[in-house]
Amino acid sequence: MFYKDERLALFIDGSNLYAAAKALGFDIDYKLLRQEFVRRGKLLRAFYYTALLENEEYSPIRPLVDWLHYNGFTMVTKPAKEYTDSQGRRKVKGNMDIELTVDAMELAPRVDHIVLFSGDGDFRPLVESLQRQGVRVSVVSTIRSQPPMIADELRRQADNFIELDGLREVIGRPPREHQEDRTASAAAG
Repeated sequence: MFYKDERLALFIDGSNLYAAAKALGFDIDYKLLRQEFVRRGKLLRAFYYTALLENEEYSPIRPLVDWLHYNGFTMVTKPAKEYTDSQGRRKVKGNMDIELTVDAMELAPRVDHIVLFSGDGDFRPLVESLQRQGVRVSVVSTIRSQPPMIADELRRQADNFIELDGLREVIGRPPREHQEDRTASAAAG
């Protein structure tokens, strides 16, 4: 439930939202996402959190980060940490939970409603704290994937759960590889 006169802020856990949309088989159109929430209330800020591999010549997420930065999103990034696990596999770690939490707590006195795009159960205490400050919290994730992408305790704590799959028609677009397949088959036919 949204009210037209309420001050909104979006907090997007980039890797979590990407994984949820991918599990549902679509990509997020961030221009449409922003427009949808401008329509639902007075959007003050739209934050997007992601870790970046700084030492790579080309990062596949860099064009998205740049586009978001130029199109009304507040980008919060930090270098991802690379390490080798006990089996010798190269892993990347880039948790942005603390940055998101601090920003949400700082903005809480200035907003009426926060929309959190994440299913990470670690955010349950944040949601609870925001609610104690009088801020309504909606959480966007999915239970329609296998396994569900939202932690049950986060879903229960939220004032409102928004099923990401229910937003598909409003903020979604086909995954890029499918668009390229269609283009190739259209060119061939």
